[in-house]
Amino acid sequence: MNAPGERLRRLLGGDDTAWLLDRARRRMEQGRPLTGTVTLSAATPAQRRAIEVLLGRRAGAGASLSVSLEDVDRVLRAGGVAEGGLPEAVVRLGGPVRDLASETAALAAAWNDAFARLDALVAGRPELAGWRAWLESTGLVRRLAGTAAEARPLLGALAAVLARLPSPGLPLGRLAAETCGDAHALDEGRPLATLALSAARALSGLPYAGEGGADARRAAWAAVGVHLDDLSSLVLCLGLPGDDRTPTGRILRAAQAAGEPCVLTLRQLRRHETPFAADLVRVCENPVVVAAAADELGSSCPPLVCGGGRPSAAVWRLLDLLAAGGATFAYHGDFDWGGVAIATALHERLGFRPWRFDTAAYQAVSSPARLTGRPSPTPWDPGLSATMAARGVRVEEELVLADLIADLTG
Repeated sequence: MNAPGERLRRLLGGDDTAWLLDRARRRMEQGRPLTGTVTLSAATPAQRRAIEVLLGRRAGAGASLSVSLEDVDRVLRAGGVAEGGLPEAVVRLGGPVRDLASETAALAAAWNDAFARLDALVAGRPELAGWRAWLESTGLVRRLAGTAAEARPLLGALAAVLARLPSPGLPLGRLAAETCGDAHALDEGRPLATLALSAARALSGLPYAGEGGADARRAAWAAVGVHLDDLSSLVLCLGLPGDDRTPTGRILRAAQAAGEPCVLTLRQLRRHETPFAADLVRVCENPVVVAAAADELGSSCPPLVCGGGRPSAAVWRLLDLLAAGGATFAYHGDFDWGGVAIATALHERLGFRPWRFDTAAYQAVSSPARLTGRPSPTPWDPGLSATMAARGVRVEEELVLADLIADLTG
């Protein structure tokens, strides 16, 4: 007489019953009971005969083959082939059954642990909540790290970097060295750099994925005060009085006398340690305003600084030196949500009075451009944000250029 093990392999361990065993195993892995019927479409004659041998009766006609799992379990138990029925047969023929629910729970717990430090930081930084959800939905961290074990130190380093942002005037290499112990940790192409740069964009109100070029990368870091080097971070200005005592002061004074715009590097401004004396300094967003002012007013143009979009470290350094010298500021920018984010950063850091950058000025200009993006508060004029969201129109600085030049003339 055949031993039970041999009988089990003969009845259920062959190629023609493999599909049935596989269906039973998958149910057990998922924690589902071995009840009901399983069906194999387009069954071969050999597969049909194997089921007939197993159950001891005809398996019906037609192209598909349906088998009751309860019947299989009953046959195995009643015939002494497997006292534990079909569940025992699955294990004996194919090895231990995975507990997918437990594995899934353990994997989720591991990823939650990997994200724990970052999530604790994000909990106190609501401006990063949307970015955190974007990380989850895109699976970016899982693609970069592969496993939760590899992700944990990566995300810990990311949290350390974000805890320092924004951080005006900080070189990228120094930020990497002080937060990660590796001056190259934030170099382009490194996983941490990819994640940190997307977070920097989030803090600045930019699209998380952003553009891939070097200029876009430099601008995104500059928006949170981080510069890649002292020479690539620039600021454009016109009409600043400067001084006769320092190299940078003499450059500004010569440019003012000539009525020409002046471009300063962060290197020059970091080496200049004394404040610049000025009264009211107007700040614009776009270089076109500076160019028009130079053309129209020349050396009579009052102090004007261009943020150039997202302010660079050089822009912040110059504004800080002006503020230390007693300057006050008036700001104008594009009436869109990016412009609002720039203005908010300036308002929080230095304060300003709106320069045709309030609700009345916005409503006074017609524009065909549609306003897109996520609304942001306008603390210098709380009603402006609601008005922009309701009107849905974007007004670029170029549309009011004549008015801005007239203000500078007066």
